[in-house]
Amino acid sequence: MPDLSYRTDTLEIMDDFNLPSADINPVLEGLGKMNALFGGHKSIIKLLNKLPVSNGYTVSDWGCGGGDTLIAIAKWANSKQIDLNLNGVDAAPAAVKYAQQQTSGYKNISITRADVIDEVCLIKPANIIICSLFTHHFDDERWITLIQNMHASAQKGIIITDLHRHWLLYHAIVLITHVFTRNDMARNDGPLSVKRGFKRHELLALLKKAQIDNFKLTWRWPFRWELIIYKS
Repeated sequence: MPDLSYRTDTLEIMDDFNLPSADINPVLEGLGKMNALFGGHKSIIKLLNKLPVSNGYTVSDWGCGGGDTLIAIAKWANSKQIDLNLNGVDAAPAAVKYAQQQTSGYKNISITRADVIDEVCLIKPANIIICSLFTHHFDDERWITLIQNMHASAQKGIIITDLHRHWLLYHAIVLITHVFTRNDMARNDGPLSVKRGFKRHELLALLKKAQIDNFKLTWRWPFRWELIIYKS
């Protein structure tokens, strides 16, 4: 049984921005399927409704990976006749290339290669910034910087979903990644991502250090945190 009493700072394989497409593409494809299967897309869309979004808004997905969340939002917005501009941001060139390929059929989706910590100047401001299962990739100090960067860039609000560090989720991910895939990166990074996840008191302490006080933090099944930060 791993020690889940603290957030590990061990890097995931995916944290290497120089990974080739042959390594990262299968993992991004798998993550997209998992997000759809376990309600990750529905969670983000539900939270967008709560802010809410309006015609003409720009929604920016920081750490967009393969662009699956952007595609899900585009389909939902189209069904609701909401005109949105969607932008994905990722630092890994291979992920950007993959996301551009996956979203090429959507005229309202663009992808930007930028580091969300050190290259915020390359990212256009947005009405709403979303961040799905991404912030656990950052240690506490960089997490605070990330949130402050998002807070400075978002005009209306920020939506973050991420993992609750829990033994049951850890073992579930170990089982899923060993039964449904032979990919070494998925088998390593899946359980490790849980070890990098958060307890409630940790998130509250980090938000306080980031000087964020207008927010709502909610726990959702399956072991996810939903965080809305309000700007206005």
